[in-house]
Amino acid sequence: MPRSANLTVQRWGNSLAVRIPAAIARSAGFKVGQPVEISAHDAEVRVAATGEPRLTLKQKLARFDPAQHSGEAMPTGRIGKEVF
Repeated sequence: MPRSANLTVQRWGNSLAVRIPAAIARSAGFKVGQPVEISAHDAEVRVAATGEPRLTLKQKLARFDPAQHSGEAMPTGRIGKEVF
């Protein structure tokens, strides 16, 4: 897999941006939502993973196990003068 690429810095709002090519992202183990740390030294910029990617709502729901969580957020009966 490629470990380098020649790219062009682009403007993104008031900032500058470079897209990470898919092959390089795979090689680094980056995923969408990946937290990273960016550091600079002279003319070099380093991007390093700092943790696990955040899950999307769809991914969280796919991992939900009703048997483990009793199927309800609060499986309790009525309390006080509640009317359903």
